[in-house]
Amino acid sequence: MQDLEIYIRDLAPGQLSAWLADHLDQLTLDESDPLAPAMRGTGFYRGCRVAISAYAGAFGKRYSCLVLEGESLPWSSDLTCARSAWRSLETEIRCSQSEWQEGDAVEDEKWWRLDERGEQLAVWN
Repeated sequence: MQDLEIYIRDLAPGQLSAWLADHLDQLTLDESDPLAPAMRGTGFYRGCRVAISAYAGAFGKRYSCLVLEGESLPWSSDLTCARSAWRSLETEIRCSQSEWQEGDAVEDEKWWRLDERGEQLAVWN
């Protein structure tokens, strides 16, 4: 099972579905309540089910956390997923530079930040 996790700044209603519909088949995702703490949905990629979870209010309310899980996904890493999201959504996207493990220190952890300035490694705050 693969999983990808990215953070999307100032996600507007409908943006997530529009982007994911270009990469997944049979997409079902209800974005009708932008104030909902979580959105869940499904799609298919190469015949495999993809679970979609989006959580509003991550890291100080301006970011939504998107998690995609499935046996096969359209992107090979968080960074390639973030690049695709940036091209489509044209808002700041962040993702971890490496796989995080429970118990790892997060104070100095660097994240990829993709925005109009390009791709940079940065401390979240």
